[in-house]
Amino acid sequence: MSYTTERLNADAEGIRRAVELLNQGELVAFPTETVYGIGADAANSDAVKKIFEVKGRPAGHPLIVHVADTSAVYRWASEVTEAAEKLADAFWPGPLTMILPRTNLVAPEVVGDRDNIGLRVPSHTVAAALCGSFDGGIAAPSANRFGGVSPTTAQHVLDDLDGKIAAVIDGGPCEVGIESTIVELVDNEITVLRPGSITRYMLSEKLEGVDAEVDVAAALTQVARAPGMCESHYSPSTPLQMVQHPELGGVMASAVVSLAVIAPFEVETQPCWVMPKDVDGYARELYSTLRAADKSGVEQILIVPPEQGEGSEAVLDRIRKAAS
Repeated sequence: MSYTTERLNADAEGIRRAVELLNQGELVAFPTETVYGIGADAANSDAVKKIFEVKGRPAGHPLIVHVADTSAVYRWASEVTEAAEKLADAFWPGPLTMILPRTNLVAPEVVGDRDNIGLRVPSHTVAAALCGSFDGGIAAPSANRFGGVSPTTAQHVLDDLDGKIAAVIDGGPCEVGIESTIVELVDNEITVLRPGSITRYMLSEKLEGVDAEVDVAAALTQVARAPGMCESHYSPSTPLQMVQHPELGGVMASAVVSLAVIAPFEVETQPCWVMPKDVDGYARELYSTLRAADKSGVEQILIVPPEQGEGSEAVLDRIRKAAS
């Protein structure tokens, strides 16, 4: 089905129109603090199926359900542990997704027929207003073709999905710029399935006094337990190679194709994108820079990651998968 995709303002009328479309079973893209999501009524199987069709997303890959506040979680989760309550108090609204045992309210396509569900309370004012105005949960993966670079502006969404979705709310650039941290909570085991701006250390700090350990998923599996767990993801169409700073000169000198460079310092080549040195700034600009480099007409993109340290794990995860 072909649409004339509406570009809605981030105001009360835009929210009203978006809710109207969601109630009609249509897809609406909207900004969160992380990236733009492509939303559907999480209780409407037909609407959720459209997400998979539009994105080219493999069936069975679970989606995250966005809700208005912590109290709404109890409609979707059949069990909320002490650890989950502590993390919700500390990080919601915000860029944290918790995977919890589910109720039967959700459309089975959202969870891939699993017994759990990924839930998030977004902090972006537009996402919060949309979730608060919509009587239900909004299933929303990133608003782009599956495996490609995630969108952090409304124009990115239109570049990928114009004519394929009913509307996008233009809420400006996303503040965080990379997807939420995903944690799975089973009994007293807490596993980070996807790193994000909320780090393992930050999670552990808020769980002081709780009989629970925070671990990191050891390896990727054939069956995705959460969004973003594929080996290759977030990728531009132009081949991407991650290069450490000391190796960059040699790689550039030996190249036999045209290059673009993305690095947290100036490089004497064109085109070159100079990234912020701090991890948060680097993350915020990562996807928009990958998209710009992808459009530059070069045959290969070289990217130098930020210095390793607290918070860099999530950025390195995205770069590694984009270069896979």
